[in-house]
Amino acid sequence: MSTFRIVIAGCGGMANKWTDYACKRDDCEIVGLVDVVSDNAKAKAEKFSLSCPVYTDLGAALAEAKPNLVFDVSIPEAHCGIVAAALQAGCNVLGEKPMAASMDEARRMTALAYEKGLTYAVMQNRRYLPTIRAFRKLLDDGTIGDVGCVSADFFIGAHFGGFRDVMDSPLILDMAIHTFDQARFISGADPVSVYCHEFNPPGSWYKGNASAICIYEMSNGSVFNYRGSWCSDGCNTSWESFWRVNGSNGSAIWDGSNMPYADVVNSDTGFMRDMKRVDTESAWDGRAGHDGCLDEMFAALIEGRAPETVCSDNIKSMAMVFGALESAASGRKVSIDV
Repeated sequence: MSTFRIVIAGCGGMANKWTDYACKRDDCEIVGLVDVVSDNAKAKAEKFSLSCPVYTDLGAALAEAKPNLVFDVSIPEAHCGIVAAALQAGCNVLGEKPMAASMDEARRMTALAYEKGLTYAVMQNRRYLPTIRAFRKLLDDGTIGDVGCVSADFFIGAHFGGFRDVMDSPLILDMAIHTFDQARFISGADPVSVYCHEFNPPGSWYKGNASAICIYEMSNGSVFNYRGSWCSDGCNTSWESFWRVNGSNGSAIWDGSNMPYADVVNSDTGFMRDMKRVDTESAWDGRAGHDGCLDEMFAALIEGRAPETVCSDNIKSMAMVFGALESAASGRKVSIDV
């Protein structure tokens, strides 16, 4: 008998990954598909040979299909309403990033999940890569000493077309949440303040600001520096960014694709200290990407614990996004308050 009765809210392209995952689990049954465009839900049912009802209204699906779990794969502006309705109906929720369209919404959603004693967790698939797990372990082990500076470069020439091209802040609002969450995951620290300069460089095909430079003060005393652009043709970084971390006893590099490594101080004399290279091995035996994150979410539900990307943690990554936007708008450094 299925443990999880799932309603999927939002039947666009991203829902394919979520639907495919649920269909492959013996303990899952998809009992309803919801989309404001009914044809989208019908197409999803046909694509995955599902016989469940389709709805244009989540309330009807919650009342009739009696789910205990909702997948929120809707657009960001709809997340708060969908998550709130699902929690009010007694359902746990697993959803796509970003968790909300504002910090006020994120706080309300987090408070409601706590009030109801239910789980709301957010997809952060880039945490679930063997390379980033190895990078985090390298730093956690103290290989380069105390971390002082974390830097990430993200330069991609992404010609999406569609809604991103007309967003006010496409890079920070739609993409930077990944890199900001990675910075928290890698460093084990949370944001304290941020200064952000957001701009749209020559040649950009975006209406809004597609580039940004951010400086975050972190809770462990380190500084996280982000440089990013979504309108950078040529010499692209990986989608996981190019990372450099400087510590009290050396530096570590991760290019986002290959295994990270470190150069560690190997002598205490000389104008330029002699260094020793330290290579890494995979520190993750789970599945990668979306599947890895969903595996963790479901394991947490089954074990009765909080998932790694539970809303009360993910809201701190959201605070980095909205803190950066506030700083860019005001032209000053702002404190980050979750």
